[in-house]
Amino acid sequence: MGGNKTIVWFRRDLRIEDNLALAAAARDGSVFPVYIWCPEEEGQFYPGRVSRWWLKQSLAHLVQSLKSLGSELVLIKSHSSLAALLGCIKGVGATEVVFNHLYDPVSLARDHSIKEKLVDHEISVQSYNGDLLCEPWEIYDERGHAFTTFEAYWNRCLNMQMKAVSLIPPRKLIPSEGIVERCSIEELGLEAESEKSSNALLGRAWSPGWSNADKALTEFVEQHLIHYSKSRKKAGGDSTSLLSPYLHFGELSVRKVFQFARMKQLVWANEGNYAGEESVTLFLRAIGLREYSRYLCFNFPFTHERSLLSNLNFFPWHADLGNFKAWRQGRTGYPLVDAGMRELWATGWIHNRIRVIVSSFAVKILLLPWKWGMKYFWDTLLDADLENDILGWQYISGSLPDGHELQRLDNPEIQGAKFDPEGEYVRHWLPELARMPTEWIHHPWDAPVAVLRLSGVDLGSNYPKPIVEIDLARERLTEAIFKMWEMQAAANSNGTNEEVVNNTVENLAIPTVVLKEKSPPLTVSTNDQKVPSLRNFKIDPSNRKRSKCLEEERQHQDNSIDQNRGSGFLGADEDLCSTAESSSSKKQATSRNSFCIPQQSSSLEGRSLSEEESLGLKIAWQEQSNMDQASCKDGALVG
Repeated sequence: MGGNKTIVWFRRDLRIEDNLALAAAARDGSVFPVYIWCPEEEGQFYPGRVSRWWLKQSLAHLVQSLKSLGSELVLIKSHSSLAALLGCIKGVGATEVVFNHLYDPVSLARDHSIKEKLVDHEISVQSYNGDLLCEPWEIYDERGHAFTTFEAYWNRCLNMQMKAVSLIPPRKLIPSEGIVERCSIEELGLEAESEKSSNALLGRAWSPGWSNADKALTEFVEQHLIHYSKSRKKAGGDSTSLLSPYLHFGELSVRKVFQFARMKQLVWANEGNYAGEESVTLFLRAIGLREYSRYLCFNFPFTHERSLLSNLNFFPWHADLGNFKAWRQGRTGYPLVDAGMRELWATGWIHNRIRVIVSSFAVKILLLPWKWGMKYFWDTLLDADLENDILGWQYISGSLPDGHELQRLDNPEIQGAKFDPEGEYVRHWLPELARMPTEWIHHPWDAPVAVLRLSGVDLGSNYPKPIVEIDLARERLTEAIFKMWEMQAAANSNGTNEEVVNNTVENLAIPTVVLKEKSPPLTVSTNDQKVPSLRNFKIDPSNRKRSKCLEEERQHQDNSIDQNRGSGFLGADEDLCSTAESSSSKKQATSRNSFCIPQQSSSLEGRSLSEEESLGLKIAWQEQSNMDQASCKDGALVG
């Protein structure tokens, strides 16, 4: 064991087992664990009430865990993470700082800057992978290009060699002594006095903390995983793993989750338990989507502000605050949507399938900007996770190569019959509809007057009428899409011919990913995080659009990104560059380029559609919409 004094900077890795940064510090000498709460750096992504409640409980749990190992977690509230770290370094006499990687755009920019400035102060910096199975810069195709479709990405991940998990935490930590200004958990201000009464209810359903996460994982794998393929299709909180809050705060290692599930899959494979094998495959696919969300955010750090694909740049969103309020409060008149939104407000949690349904309703039926919904989820979800929310909202709004088509509009009535066939979920969260017969529970507006009267339902009074009719919503969505096309063509008009082609990645404006260039380092740390940069490219022929898919309906899988429709690759430089070198001797080799979010590409060129062309496309589009509607009425479920 060395004689280093090392600052261990905890962020969203609030555990002591399989924590590479903590383990490395423990091997090298004495440790000084610190958690820095810096509200000013959170900006628009300041955590919501329930998320801050979880963080507070998790920190209290970690404090006790570190104390049992002979160390103490120092809590600091500051206006600047860098200033707080420099204060710790000075107070302790530390020579090294270690932490685990984060991949959201805000953290990438901050961490890159902090690493460079610490190196400028001759402080050794090491960072580790504490959040993913594979680092984003490790997954490329044979040409060294980054994937932009989930299937190709996940298949490559599954074929990669993964290291075994070291689950044994350090047996003892040697504390670093020093004088540092610190505060108590209460002084961090994570929970306002007015929030405590509401938060008290959360403790009845959830038990934050890394050791509780371990219990939750064991219970799920041993008791519920075998039924996952069937239960995940039901609305309600007990039909999923309920592990996402633990994963978000890093109380649970994703490597451990993956390893436990794969071990169970091998056992069931030997027993010939095919249902169990399928359940594990689907569960690991959900883990893969979490990985993919970080992969996209790393390669495209602008995705929290604008779509990955350029097709929504000119979409005429209907930014109606009244509709947004009705959606938030669960007063849209569509029972499954309203039940989901009321559960979200009451508990900070909703099932993955319900998340898709309510977000699709906001984007496709109310035409609300997807960024509004993403921000509301961030403010209200217990497991609010920026990367996951970006993936989910871009997936549902048609701005991913393998996401929902923008024109796809799912009927909440049909979704209700599919995912809540007995109406139990709706009755639980909408007591005003509790006495409605199952036959009418998902479309009370069609119920006979006598049924409504016996059920105590007065539409427009104690339960709202539909905020918009589905047929009208479908018509408005169609009009909005054609308006988007016309505005896009007009903005880039240069006299070239309009062209409508298939939606493959090669035909859409996606910035090319490269990695930050700098002088070759004297030595290379395999731990250091890489930093992406972006450059826009032009498309030829110009003004490509998403195919209307008139030939046949595409098949969709529940709770997963759809199958590939194209190769979907982006160019990337082969050489990987770290954000900052891991010791002061590498100071001159450190990149001085600041992290940047690219400006919107204006590479699409084309002309406005003529009235005749627009009418022809619109007629074909409407024919498809009518076909979809007819199939839905005949019982064919979309989604």
